[in-house]
Amino acid sequence: MPALPLAPHQLRLTIDPATLGFASTAELQDLPLPWIGQERAHAAAQFGLNMLQPDYHLFVLGEVGSGRASLLRQAMQTAAAARPVPPDLCYLHNFDQPDRPRALRLPPGQGRVLRQRMADMGKNLQADIPRRLASPDFKADAERIEQAWQEQERSAFATLDAFAEARQVRLSRENGQMVFTLIGPGGLPLSEAEARTLPRERRAEIDTAEHALRAEITRFIETTRPLERARDEALARLRRQTVQPLVQHALHDIHQGLSEPVIKDAVKLGQWLDQVEHAVLQNIDLFESGDDSDAGDDRNDRNGNDGSSSNNSNSEDAEQDRQDALDDLLARCSVNLVVDHHGQTTAPVLVEDHPTLRSLFGGIEHGSESDTVQADHAAIHAGSLLKAHGGFILLHLYDLAAEEGLWARLRRFLRCGRLQIDEGNAGSHASGGGGGGSGGAAAALQPEPVDVDVKIVLIGSVDEYYAMQESDPDAARRFRAKVDFAERFAATPGTRHATAIFVAHSCQRRGLPHFAAGAVALLLEQTHRDADDQGRQSALFAHTEALLMESAALCRARGGALVEAPDVAAALAAQRLRHNYPEEQLHESITEGERLITLQGAVTGQINAMTQIDLGDYRFGFPVRITARTFAGQEGLLNIEREVDMSGPIHDKGVLILHSYLTALFSHVAPLALNASIVFEQEYSGVEGDSASCAELYALLSSLSGLPLHQGIAVTGALNQHGEVLPVGGINEKIEGWFQACVAAGLDGTQGVLIPSRNRRHLMLDRSVLDAVERGLFSVYTMGHVSEGIALLTGEASGMSPAELLSPVADARENAAHAPHAAGAAGVADVQATAVEATVLQRAEQTLRAYRRACQTAGYTRRARGQGR
Repeated sequence: MPALPLAPHQLRLTIDPATLGFASTAELQDLPLPWIGQERAHAAAQFGLNMLQPDYHLFVLGEVGSGRASLLRQAMQTAAAARPVPPDLCYLHNFDQPDRPRALRLPPGQGRVLRQRMADMGKNLQADIPRRLASPDFKADAERIEQAWQEQERSAFATLDAFAEARQVRLSRENGQMVFTLIGPGGLPLSEAEARTLPRERRAEIDTAEHALRAEITRFIETTRPLERARDEALARLRRQTVQPLVQHALHDIHQGLSEPVIKDAVKLGQWLDQVEHAVLQNIDLFESGDDSDAGDDRNDRNGNDGSSSNNSNSEDAEQDRQDALDDLLARCSVNLVVDHHGQTTAPVLVEDHPTLRSLFGGIEHGSESDTVQADHAAIHAGSLLKAHGGFILLHLYDLAAEEGLWARLRRFLRCGRLQIDEGNAGSHASGGGGGGSGGAAAALQPEPVDVDVKIVLIGSVDEYYAMQESDPDAARRFRAKVDFAERFAATPGTRHATAIFVAHSCQRRGLPHFAAGAVALLLEQTHRDADDQGRQSALFAHTEALLMESAALCRARGGALVEAPDVAAALAAQRLRHNYPEEQLHESITEGERLITLQGAVTGQINAMTQIDLGDYRFGFPVRITARTFAGQEGLLNIEREVDMSGPIHDKGVLILHSYLTALFSHVAPLALNASIVFEQEYSGVEGDSASCAELYALLSSLSGLPLHQGIAVTGALNQHGEVLPVGGINEKIEGWFQACVAAGLDGTQGVLIPSRNRRHLMLDRSVLDAVERGLFSVYTMGHVSEGIALLTGEASGMSPAELLSPVADARENAAHAPHAAGAAGVADVQATAVEATVLQRAEQTLRAYRRACQTAGYTRRARGQGR
């Protein structure tokens, strides 16, 4: 059966805008956007997001641009709406172990209330405590305690003073020191000169009296110190008793002010507030400024301090120290709200686009004072995992793997479900283990770890997913919900309508003009082109959105209010123009004669194949010449690219299949006496793929049969061991690449392409190719078996199809091949005399038999020469 040309309507899917059911996408912008063609992924995502059991995290597989991140974010938000708002998280100073701050969970919004009320309490106490201590009642009670002590102190000092006077010594107190003054006759103080003139006996008496007086002063101090301590304790107790109701009332109001009647950590909160009360009552003096304290002035008066400028010089420093100590106390009583859910109505949904140890797991900020690193509970910062507690977080596996130590830390978190913020997260050189210190003299903080219930949505490629399954099965089993995004899907009226809704939403979201039905039809056709399939659409909607934006930009440039089909066509042309410089260079090399491509006539052992070049962001097709040479010999088929290591394994496989098919085709002529070589002419960057194996076979058959091949028809297609032609990739780019070469040389109606019939559904050719086919200037032929292609290229019957191989001529040839060797030549001669020598296979067979006879003759000659010697 010969290869048949395709009609123009078979070369491309064309969508009638009238079948879409709308005039413009403005009519669709209020419709909900479904998961287009991703029903399997949608069901898996819903299952995984709604599964409340642990270790049911989601792994999302899909190509970049498939909408996997945006669709999962949408699904996460939908699932979060059905979940309650999780509690706030606070960190509090631990008064028992300052290096281990305590974690406190409060109902959503109550963390902010507690933080503000504690801050207000600190401000109020700074004003209320001095005011309460300045009240008349407190001053009266303090005065009574002071007077009682003064009476006891005066009585003890009077006894000491009488003891001194009995020994002619007068005592006085100056600046807290006891001063001795000797008394002479008449009760007047002795001067130093007078004391030196006293008799020796009198000076001895004075020394004895001084020793006795010093001993008595010691006893006086031992007596008054307990009294002074008792006074101070009584005053401190009085201050506490006076201030305690104030503090207790403030803390009670704070506790009662939390609106939720039931708090999970109510016991922990109550214990901490008790510690706050104790700390405030133990440091009441910090709330009293120097100006408000009369006790110090009274003590100065008692000690004989006259308030001189030398004593006042340190007052400002002392006041600053007091204020610093008070600020430190109030900071310890403050609340560090690390996770605040105030005003939220659903569970959290976070997308961590830049995951690091700090951003994901939190960290501790360090402030430096002098040479000591300072850090307390207020320096603790939550990461995304803590903020996503009770909800969902989306991560990209590539980002996690790029940050050193991050994946290992996440694996440990997945295993235990508890998270501890540590100081190792604050530095850029922190390890993933979570125990690194910060350096410096201060002890490392170890905040209390907390349980975290979060659903992780991890996005990665197919290769990354299966690599994790193999290399890290413990982590892989935590991601039990596999969400697999398809790269393409079967096109239906429903998927096309959903794609139009996607266009409408994109226009609305980006503020772009809407699309007319004709423009949407062209966008839809492009999704089929991206999928290389008339029956399927590409799921990479990022490409569609990019084309959408560029088309809208061209529409605005011309002042249009609605994007039309010519705008989309112009955007496609502009895209190609931005990327096709390498393609143009290669085609110029053909036009200028640098690359040898023959587009007319017929040549033996030479054929034009079609290849595809993929630059990552652009693909295009390009013709390449394949030549074959055959000789008599014993080496078989030689693939020159393979011999010089310029071919890939798939191409080598294709050549081996070709060799197998060729051997089976001429098995009746075995053993083959053949040397054959195949080469891709002017190909210097390597060859991969098996799509040229049909062209290679035709070049070999042409060389063997001596029949020239039509050079205006380029060939692509892979074959199997039975001669069936298999589909190839990049079919549209390959055809268009050959078409451009033909256009440059001038279309004469004889050019075309020969492709596998199994590629018919993949055709989405450019309209310029369709126009040339309609005018009869270009043809697209298909073949299901290699026999159909060789007949088209040579104009002769192939002799290779199953029907031809079972013909009487073939049977006679087969019988002759099994005749005795002595009669073999005559039998073959008879068959050749009776057979019609018009098929390609017969001509090739004659050549192979001639090769065998030549090899046999050469063998006899060598043996005869050897015997002669």
